[in-house]
Amino acid sequence: MAQHGRNSLIELLEGVRTFREDVYPENRELFAELAESQSPATLFITCSDSRINPSMITQTEPGELFIVRNVGNIVPPYGEMLGGVSSAIEYAVGALHVKNIVVCGHSNCGAMGALMDPDSPKLDALPTVRRWLRTSTAARAVAMALRADDAGPASVRDLAEQNVLLQLTHLRTHPLVAAAIARRELTIQGWFYDIASGEITVLDETLRHPISVDAAISALSGSKAS
Repeated sequence: MAQHGRNSLIELLEGVRTFREDVYPENRELFAELAESQSPATLFITCSDSRINPSMITQTEPGELFIVRNVGNIVPPYGEMLGGVSSAIEYAVGALHVKNIVVCGHSNCGAMGALMDPDSPKLDALPTVRRWLRTSTAARAVAMALRADDAGPASVRDLAEQNVLLQLTHLRTHPLVAAAIARRELTIQGWFYDIASGEITVLDETLRHPISVDAAISALSGSKAS
């Protein structure tokens, strides 16, 4: 094991010790409640990027988020790729009966950067990643088309935002998701997280552009009132 890897592992183990000795005792009742079952309200689908901490940015406790992470926060259309993402969605909606699904993209996403140039030789050594990213090819096409009349090319952020909107479309192809939305038992929403500023914007499917968190809260509050 390389020295750096050994040091990193020691730090992780020290963190586990701190959890055991300090954090767990302070939250003993919470973990006792969670020991036998879970009832999260939200399925949170985001990128595997190490800079994303779903519980931190949403200020949620253990047990409140059912989290799915993968390269590029991608949701394969139903039946296209049977695997962890599709089974997690099925379990979250069909067994846990979550009320919300959030798909969260982010700034400086390496997956979206790779998708900007899917034929790059850099991906030759990552054939599985290249194949995985093909699921988001339509997002790249949309981002390029929307920028066609502008002065500059599409940015990684443009693609990341269009990718989130595409994954919301893919979500609706999953039968349990479609049925729960039809019964008004499930809300799905797209987010974009800017790491440098800490800002999160909500990607409105109707307007096809970002809105502020405050605006999204107001819209949801108004719909509940009506």
